[in-house]
Amino acid sequence: MLRITEKDDFASRKREVEAALVTWKESVNRVPSAVEQEFRSKLVISIIYHDAALEGEVLSHSEIQAATDTSIISDSSLIPAYESITNFNAALAVALHLAKQEKKVPIRVELIKQLYGILNPGAKEEKFAYRTDNPLHRLYYHTISQPEDVPAKMKALDSWLKSDEFLRLEPIDKASQAHWRLMSVFPWLGSSGRLSRILSLLILEQENCPLAVVHSVDRQAYYEALKSDSPKALTEIYMEAVQTTASSSLRVYEEAAAFPSRASS
Repeated sequence: MLRITEKDDFASRKREVEAALVTWKESVNRVPSAVEQEFRSKLVISIIYHDAALEGEVLSHSEIQAATDTSIISDSSLIPAYESITNFNAALAVALHLAKQEKKVPIRVELIKQLYGILNPGAKEEKFAYRTDNPLHRLYYHTISQPEDVPAKMKALDSWLKSDEFLRLEPIDKASQAHWRLMSVFPWLGSSGRLSRILSLLILEQENCPLAVVHSVDRQAYYEALKSDSPKALTEIYMEAVQTTASSSLRVYEEAAAFPSRASS
């Protein structure tokens, strides 16, 4: 009698997700651009909502729309999270734009700093200075690098991003492992979590994969995955998230095909 191991389960799960991605890629090439754009706009709203929830912030759809839709005139003072929403949306937009360049943008620490500078506009004036102490009140409770080790750890991360090991990884592994490694360094007191998730989305987009939305209901599992001594648990979360986005988009595409008049209206 064959014994099914945890390794077998993980490999089987990966094959299942890979099969779902094949179906998704075949469908996305046939969908009308208007349908794809509408789905993507809703997906971005979902990313912003769930990312804020992972940071302990509860946002409404109207708050997100007011902060991201330039056609809406609103009083930013009425929305405490307005600035963080607009900065996150701007950084995400830049990341996804860079990911779509014909010539692949190298994933490097300099790019990570660029995205951090959009999340935190004052960072450039500070020359992207890494943290010099440990946070007293932490949202994340995983082990992070000591402040004096951060510069060396970021150099090591940059070397890994240039390595054949990284380049040979499958897309979801690339995204989740880059996320896990950056979070283990935790280079800045603020926005390291958001930055890591945006980095993973850039990688997925660059690799022509559905964008992963780590849902708020998985918040505790996400925190626990970061505490793990390997990125495997986070990879499992990303596999689920990528497959969920693929399934959701396929439902939208199928409905558009069944009711073409709705898609064109």
